[in-house]
Amino acid sequence: MSRNIRNNDTTRPRKGGAARNRRLLEHRRRLIALGVPEEKVMQLDHPHIRMLLAKPKLIPTYIK
Repeated sequence: MSRNIRNNDTTRPRKGGAARNRRLLEHRRRLIALGVPEEKVMQLDHPHIRMLLAKPKLIPTYIK
């Protein structure tokens, strides 16, 4: 037998597109609640959105 069949880390289902889009929408709503203008949030890519949610002190430096 293959080793990967018993390894649950590699055989678990991946997050689908709908769940990923829902999560991104939730992140955008959180940034808007923190006071970032909506038009600025729509211009950010997902890594920057996650970084700003993880470190809210950086919001004034990235959003001018």
